[in-house]
This record gives sequence, C-alpha cells and structure tokens, in this order.
Amino acid sequence: MTNRVAYARREVLAGMAAFGVGFAGMPARAKTGAQRIDVHYHIAPPEWSSALEARHIMQPQWNGWSVAKAVEDMDRDGVALSMVSITTPGVWFGDAAGAGKLARICNDFAARMRADHPGRFGIFAAVPMPDIDGTLAEIAYALDELKVDGIGLLTSYGDKWLGDPAFSPVMAELHRRKALLYTHPTAANCCRNLIASLPAPMIEYGTDTTRAIGQLAFGGEAQRYPDIRMIFSHAGGTMPFLYHRFLSQASAPKAAPGALDQLRRFYYDTAQASHAAPMAALRRVVPMSHILFGTDYPYRTAGDTARELRASGIFKAREIEAVEHANARALLASAKV
Repeated sequence: MTNRVAYARREVLAGMAAFGVGFAGMPARAKTGAQRIDVHYHIAPPEWSSALEARHIMQPQWNGWSVAKAVEDMDRDGVALSMVSITTPGVWFGDAAGAGKLARICNDFAARMRADHPGRFGIFAAVPMPDIDGTLAEIAYALDELKVDGIGLLTSYGDKWLGDPAFSPVMAELHRRKALLYTHPTAANCCRNLIASLPAPMIEYGTDTTRAIGQLAFGGEAQRYPDIRMIFSHAGGTMPFLYHRFLSQASAPKAAPGALDQLRRFYYDTAQASHAAPMAALRRVVPMSHILFGTDYPYRTAGDTARELRASGIFKAREIEAVEHANARALLASAKV
C-alpha cells in the first residue's frame, strides 16, 4: 500500500468512526448519532461564487450558504460524512490559467473545511478540464499534497464526453493512481436552451450522464482503465430506463467487449433520483452494493432524500442501511493498490 493511500484510508476511517460509522456493520458510539454518507454534496467557495455571479449564473440555492450552515444541516439530517465537490459549471470559463487557479482555490478551501471539521468532510477535487496539462498537475497536487479522496469531473466538456480519446491522458493517470472518480453532469454545447420551458437540469443532465456512461463502456475506455472506480450522479441518468437498448447494442460489432459488465461495475448515487421509479429501474440493473446515498445538497437535503428512499418501497431495511452508509463506507475504505 502506498503512503498516500494509507494516509487517506486512515483519515477516512478515523473520521467516520468518530462520527458513528462502525466498520463491523453496526454504528459505533457517536456524538451525533449520524451515520449517513453523502457522496453528492456541493460547496461554494467564495471565489467560485464570485466567478458565477460575475457571469450572472449563480443559482438562488446558494443564498445564505456557509460552512457553518452546512455542518448544521448535516447534523440535523444525520449525515456523518459529506464528500464535497464543485457542481456545474465547474471551474472552466474558457481560460486555462484562470481555471487552474480557481480549481486550486476550491481544493484548498475544501481542505480547510476538512481540517476545521475533522471527520465530517471528504473531498472530490476540482480540476481545470479540458486543459489536460493543468488537470494532470492539479490531480498530482490534490492527491499527493492535499490527500483528497478522489477527483471530480463533469460528464462532458464542450461537445466531448468522458471516454473521448482527447481525455485519455487524464483517465490513464487516474488508472495509474487507482483513483476514485466522481462525475457530475452538465449540458453539452449541442444541447443548451433547446426548449425554453425546460431547464437543462430537468432533461439534459440525465442525458449527458447517459452519454458519458455509454461512451466509456461501449467505446472501451472503462475496460482500458479498470482501476478507476467511477461514481455517476442521479442514478445514472437515463441509462437504467434505456438498458434494453444498451443490452441490444452490446452485441453490435463496434461495441467494446464487456460493455454491460462495466455498467454493473460503475457506482451510482441517489441524488435527485430517490423516487420509486428511478430507484426501481436502477435496482434491476446494478448490484445493490453499487448504489450510494447522494443528495445534491444544497438543492436537496439528506432528510428529503432519506424519506423518499423509504417511501419508494424498493429497498428492505438492510438495503436502506447499505445505501445510506455501508456501500459508501466500503468504497471509501477500499485501497486498491
């Protein structure tokens, strides 16, 4: 086991144990009683907020956000550990140098949050994609210096989706490091503002996720880099509903061998998808162990997500526990070196 991985693993295990996450399947004695692990949890560093406000794209959900409020909301909703990330549009606004600087600021901010609140926050680091060289440099800084838990990428950049050969150097590096990759959707250039009455998150985000999943699995990038553990947001977008078409495509001559196996190897969170319909579809496609609790905070809360998961009728009590904390606990604690 490398020093980096050993350090990161000890940090995660110690932090979760301190806040009531037991590693024998039962909760340890906790100060707060919290157990949930939220893998889809966003933060808004001031410089990132300023960049969005300057472009008039800051969303109202961030009004009043602060680290103190984030911790308060976690305590209220029984969240032991939140894996923080920067949401769409990320840090790229057309300038490589500016994107690299903003990614570094965001990652250092997340590291301060983690230091100030031991055991409460993990980090999926921001990177200045599609600047490949800048991204490789930030991956090295984030993993080697900050000891983050994983790297965050959007599902597409411009009109290229994850799995495109243009991004292979980044995927190769994540594979070399046996990294955890968290992905978040966006709206590709091709598909913005298609229907004025339908905002991009309503349809395009799920579609963008599905395109990334499809290209990674059927184009062969996921098979070439098997040591990357990938998390996809929002129950995999539209992939579970389109599974029959994926099944048919798997036998096509141009499909990479083992594409369907890759779909089952990926991890998927419950953010904005905890209703019975998406959960029923996802449950039939992927192993129970690959469904993770995610909320899309601050757009949704852990309390709302947990109530919807229970009301869905899809999961048994032990499966709810697996989704809310045990599956993520196992994924974060595994050091594949």
